[in-house]
Amino acid sequence: MVNSFSRRLKMLGMFLFLLGLITGLVLMNFKNPRMGLSSHLEGVMNGLLLVAAGFLWNELKLSARARQTAGWLLLYGTFSNWFFTLLAAVLGTSRITPIAGAGYTGTGIQENIISAGFILVGLTMTFAVTMIVYGLRGKFKA
Repeated sequence: MVNSFSRRLKMLGMFLFLLGLITGLVLMNFKNPRMGLSSHLEGVMNGLLLVAAGFLWNELKLSARARQTAGWLLLYGTFSNWFFTLLAAVLGTSRITPIAGAGYTGTGIQENIISAGFILVGLTMTFAVTMIVYGLRGKFKA
């Protein structure tokens, strides 16, 4: 189970990396190309984060339930980070991203959806990474 999830993190990380590359190829077609560039970078960086997590996954000192929780939170956080940034590029929202979204405004509902998505991503990623850091505590035993 542990080894298969480690491999799954690596595979999904490379898939997210690929999604980031594809996003980079089409970013000029978005309503807000600058946010499209952000989505490209989120896909690439979060994909690499998942690959790195896959390599260290078997070293975590966490219960099976905590490990599973951290893994699913990490997967949700990385993919939804790319997705909500992509959606913000398509819709042209800017409330929660005033720098990358400068000069663009979505409808009220669009702004609310993107804002809620980014807030949830931030909370999810903070919790997942905190669990992983905690799981890497202690001395390494060869």
